[in-house]
Amino acid sequence: PLLPHPACLLRIEACVPDFRSCRLSAAMAAFLRTAARRSLAAARTVRPAAQPTWSVAARPAAVARTAMPSIQAMQVRNYGPAEEDEEPRFLEMVKLNFDKAAGILSKEYDAGLLEVIKGCNSVLRVQFPLRRDDDTIEIINAYRAQHSHHRLPTKGGIRFAPVVDLQEVEALASLMTYKCSMVDVPFGGAKGGIRITPQNYSKRELEKVVRRYTIELFKYGFLGPAVDVPAPDVGTGEREMAWMKDQYQTLFGVNDINAPGCVTGKPITSGGIVGRTEATGRGVYYATREFVNHPKVMKAIGVETGIPNKTVVVQGYGNVGFYASRYFNRAGAKVTGICEYDGCIMNPDGLDIPALEEYFKKNKTIRGFPGATEETDDNTAAMYLECDILVPAAMEKVIDRSNAGRIKAKIVTEAANGPVTPAAEEIMAANGTICLPDMLVNAGGVTVSYFEWLKNLNHVRFGRLTKRWEERSKVGLIEQLEEATGRKVAPDVVGRLIAGPSELDIVNSGLEDTMISAVHACVDAAFKHKTSYRVGAFVVSVRKIADVYLDAGLTV
Repeated sequence: PLLPHPACLLRIEACVPDFRSCRLSAAMAAFLRTAARRSLAAARTVRPAAQPTWSVAARPAAVARTAMPSIQAMQVRNYGPAEEDEEPRFLEMVKLNFDKAAGILSKEYDAGLLEVIKGCNSVLRVQFPLRRDDDTIEIINAYRAQHSHHRLPTKGGIRFAPVVDLQEVEALASLMTYKCSMVDVPFGGAKGGIRITPQNYSKRELEKVVRRYTIELFKYGFLGPAVDVPAPDVGTGEREMAWMKDQYQTLFGVNDINAPGCVTGKPITSGGIVGRTEATGRGVYYATREFVNHPKVMKAIGVETGIPNKTVVVQGYGNVGFYASRYFNRAGAKVTGICEYDGCIMNPDGLDIPALEEYFKKNKTIRGFPGATEETDDNTAAMYLECDILVPAAMEKVIDRSNAGRIKAKIVTEAANGPVTPAAEEIMAANGTICLPDMLVNAGGVTVSYFEWLKNLNHVRFGRLTKRWEERSKVGLIEQLEEATGRKVAPDVVGRLIAGPSELDIVNSGLEDTMISAVHACVDAAFKHKTSYRVGAFVVSVRKIADVYLDAGLTV
């Protein structure tokens, strides 16, 4: 029989994950899944080699591959229907991890309540036209998902990528819910995306896309400082957030004094906050440092505590990888390898990170950096180096069961969302490698976004009202100290002691305290329930959400 084109079936699958939100019979749902799998199989010119089942016991400790696919190929193949011998899709990965925590919490909370927490509340899929600079018209596909409304507003980034679909934004929205709960940020989770490759569009075209997307979000109730607050993600940044804020404020927020809080990650000139750009990378460092300084955690894997002299490999040198590398280097670690989309650079004695930053800003690539002793076109090669800490900081599912056995790091710090699949985590655990979970480790971005949102609602920068008062108070203390001891304090020491905190000082202090508290809660839960740190983090997060529902009551 004739089968539908696989792209059509992928769209069905993307728009209706698990087919539970569509009024289809079970038989029809089964037919569509089967047809999608068969059609995809027929469309492929080269089928990948059959993979073994997930059983770790039946799998050798080290997995050898003659040829590794590129990072781009790893990303693209992870969308669409999952075949029986393939790993779960990203959305299913999140649900699997949730289910492990739900199993632990099932004696404390009703199963129905846990299902409420697990499900995604609202999703939006829109299409709109874009008139390109050459006067042609292109259809743009855009998405937004609001996973949980247990707290408002919902919060989550917006990404521009060619592989964005509804399943991905739903998965990322659910992670945002658990992430906000983990770090005590009072938001529900959301996520959005536009299916484009931003490098293929001019600045003018991208501005048109962002402004129209802003209108569509507001039209359907997916935007507002008290409703849903986007932020930057892959492929977006301060510029796009400034456009969104301007569009919202101009069209819909002229009578709303809190309108600048409709998005975070904005430039300072548009109401942003100092420290937001580097917040996720800094948070990755803080969280990893706390894990590495924890005696019980390090004893379990036979590694000494402390960041100094640890070897670090970073996969992905975008915003998160860039700043994570900086802070690991400043703390005394040696960054021995970095992967980017166009290849890897390595130096066993440690790369000169300040010099690499300048080189990268000037050349827009890590390739050709003179401080590297080895360079390769293989953009995954450095991931398999001997090191203490591997930081995947790019996209999801870059470590799966096909390459997990090649990971030699003792610690994998998930700076990206979902970079390690469940099967890969099992394989690495059997080899003595621990995973520090994304929903905790990369929560620095949403934490500082929360600070920015508070700044927008308060209409004053942090420290402005107290900085000079604190300085005068400290001067008085120093004068009393000098009078009591009969000795003068050196002027440079006085300057350091009396300086009141800047906005950046306050932001970094709040971020550090947040990450420290979250790490200790995660570790305590993991040891209490004798489970992984990922499941421990889910247990902490889901328990907080469940308590909100129980205290507030369920809507009838």
